[in-house]
Amino acid sequence: MLEVIDASRRYEVAGRTVLALDGVTQRFPVGTITAIVGRSGCGKTTLLRLLAGLAEPSSGAVRRAPAAGIGVVFQEARLMPWLDAAANVAFPLKGRLGRAEIDARVDEALALVGLADARRALPAQLSGGMAQRVAIARALAQRPDVLLLDEPFSALDAFTRRTLQRVLVDVWQARRPTVVLVTHDVEEAVLLGESVLELEAGRVVGRVAVDLPFPREATDPAVVELRRRILARLVGEPHSDPRRKPCT
Repeated sequence: MLEVIDASRRYEVAGRTVLALDGVTQRFPVGTITAIVGRSGCGKTTLLRLLAGLAEPSSGAVRRAPAAGIGVVFQEARLMPWLDAAANVAFPLKGRLGRAEIDARVDEALALVGLADARRALPAQLSGGMAQRVAIARALAQRPDVLLLDEPFSALDAFTRRTLQRVLVDVWQARRPTVVLVTHDVEEAVLLGESVLELEAGRVVGRVAVDLPFPREATDPAVVELRRRILARLVGEPHSDPRRKPCT
């Protein structure tokens, strides 16, 4: 179970109150992939942080299964600079699994993201895209029940991005975690999501079911049409509501 119930989140910024999330109620069914899209600064990351337990709602509630393991990938890699790639991937597993199981998971995860040969590289020796792939491997190695992804592929080149999008689908189909993906890329949302949640000014303004089989291709006419429809709504005039402050 993963859901938010009438959840709002307010911040104090330069002496004023900013409403980043405004009364959102959404359930993310077990074993599904939900993509979240919307204008920059309109609550997507705030919603993901509430789901991860990294922030608490100012009002409303967040519900998670008590025993659910949660993996998070941020926009930045957030690697520990004194640990090599393999040790960064292994770090969340220490104390939970035996050495042999940790080594096997690290090897598998690094191979999935195409970094099997970089296991001994320190973060300073990695490009930004490689570091982000290590961060993705770190989350995958945990085999979480819930996988929360905040723009995980934005720092990658187009070829690597498409490869890791396919890896994400393969992992999801094999293990069926509940996946919530925040992305600015509407095409990516349609390629990966079973549903696409549209946010605007801290509120959910639409939800689109993507009833297309995997794997999906960007050139598929059905993908192109869904992308066009979602984009048309998102780039239209913002919904005005005098009660709401601008989100950040």
